[in-house]
Amino acid sequence: MKIERIETHVCNARMRNWIFVKVITNESGLFGWGEGTLEWHTRSVVGAVEDLSDLLIGEDPSRIEHLWQMMHRQHFWHGDGLVRSTAISAIDIALWDIAGKVHSVPCHKLWGGEVRDTIRTYCHLGGGNMEKFYETPVDNAKQFADLAQAAVADGFTAFKCMAVPPTMTLEGQKPVRAAEACVAAMRSSVGPEIDIMVDCHARPSPAMGLQFGKALEPYGLYFLEEPCWPESVDGLTMINAAITTPIATGERITRLADFRDLFASRACEVCQLDITHVGGFSEARRVASLAEAYRISLAPHNPQGPVSTAASLEFGFSQPSYIICETVHSDVPWRDDVVSEGFSVEKKGRLVRPNQKPGLGIEINEDEIKKHPFLPELPQRVFYKDGSVGDW
Repeated sequence: MKIERIETHVCNARMRNWIFVKVITNESGLFGWGEGTLEWHTRSVVGAVEDLSDLLIGEDPSRIEHLWQMMHRQHFWHGDGLVRSTAISAIDIALWDIAGKVHSVPCHKLWGGEVRDTIRTYCHLGGGNMEKFYETPVDNAKQFADLAQAAVADGFTAFKCMAVPPTMTLEGQKPVRAAEACVAAMRSSVGPEIDIMVDCHARPSPAMGLQFGKALEPYGLYFLEEPCWPESVDGLTMINAAITTPIATGERITRLADFRDLFASRACEVCQLDITHVGGFSEARRVASLAEAYRISLAPHNPQGPVSTAASLEFGFSQPSYIICETVHSDVPWRDDVVSEGFSVEKKGRLVRPNQKPGLGIEINEDEIKKHPFLPELPQRVFYKDGSVGDW
């Protein structure tokens, strides 16, 4: 069995272009799917996949770790950069999909089988609709409350919002009080048994992140995500030590050594590695082992396309520290037309039961993808009141 060719299939989903990678073998009908969606870098990732293909054509796809080492270490430049690491991720996921098909088992069976019966999922406010999630103004607490109630009515027991506005490195109380009003309104509308997560999107400085964390602490957040830049390990450590709300981060990290430093500093309680960026299943499993040593929970970043979701769930059924799966379902109305999935979802509670089909358990409709060709992603730009550049 040899790798015959590697294809990229780009599907525009408004805010994101889903980048699906198909690794095709020389055995009839045997191929695997991966995903390497990276907003505003679509053409770069497609090119990186093409570059990596030169290393892989003619190789045995069952030698997954060997091929991962080739992709990461050869061509001189190591594969830690975000674009190349994303391309490696997509190919690696596809190779594991092939392995599951060869052995006629779901991917999670390849890693020791299920460690749980179900996986809990959470949604974004608005179900992934870009405007509702990213553009609901923080001075509209009622809209946050209404969207929170809609998420619960849709069966979810947990949801995530962006109730923290962009701020300069230091500002007064106005943005902090606006965020607090939004979270207070959501908590009042859904009660104490629903878990609320707030994504700061790494907008604040450590000083502002601490202020937001302190203000939101009374509302019992499930976690507070990226309260400052992930590069600021000292800042994250300071915030995590100062509040009882668990700090979550990791979606922008691609180096195993950086996860080691993050965990050793106790800078977070929740690791949000992204399987489509960190290096696929192969590297994600190494990160998970590190997290297990520190008793840090896993809640992978997953706002991308349907292959990413299938991958996150396969990973979750094999990892004891995995606590919840991020999902989007209303980003585009035709999402379900692109993929058929092997896992099943219980509407009440939005619990997922394991996929029973080989590999990722998915089938991709390539004709449907062709209906949504590449378009530049919708721009998201932030400037502060003084005209300086801010973090989106």
